Amino acid sequence: MNKTWLRISVCICGLLLSFTLPVWAEPVQEDPLDRAVLEIAKDLRCTVCQNQPVAESNAELAQDMRQIIREQLVAGKSREEIVDYFVARYGDYVLMKPPTERAGLLLWVAPPVLLVMLAMLGWFFLRQRSHASPPPAPALSEQDQARVRAARRQQD
Repeated sequence: MNKTWLRISVCICGLLLSFTLPVWAEPVQEDPLDRAVLEIAKDLRCTVCQNQPVAESNAELAQDMRQIIREQLVAGKSREEIVDYFVARYGDYVLMKPPTERAGLLLWVAPPVLLVMLAMLGWFFLRQRSHASPPPAPALSEQDQARVRAARRQQD
């Protein structure tokens, strides 16, 4: 009985200690440079990934791009200068939200125009099919008509 109380008290003390440990834990300190790198990287597209921002990609190129962003921030370059560096290197494709002028305008306008054209093509196709009448059935020969009459007589 004495050993049982000892075990229970050790378990209770262990539980109480585990609940008080977070009180002594230090808060996580976020590096402002890491935050700035991720803020810029979320607006840049990984050029080897399928429409994924550099901030979320694990590709080697994305890791290199994040390192370049970090180095340029340490060198004192602004966000615009860093983004311009990548646009000069990869074109407007590297931007998650391409500009709505020049070639970027095509990226914004082409999908809705294509969708409208496909809808119109489908409408014309369906309209043409609904107005077309089926070809008339071929007339039965005398032999076929005689066979049909014979088959009907057998059923009656």
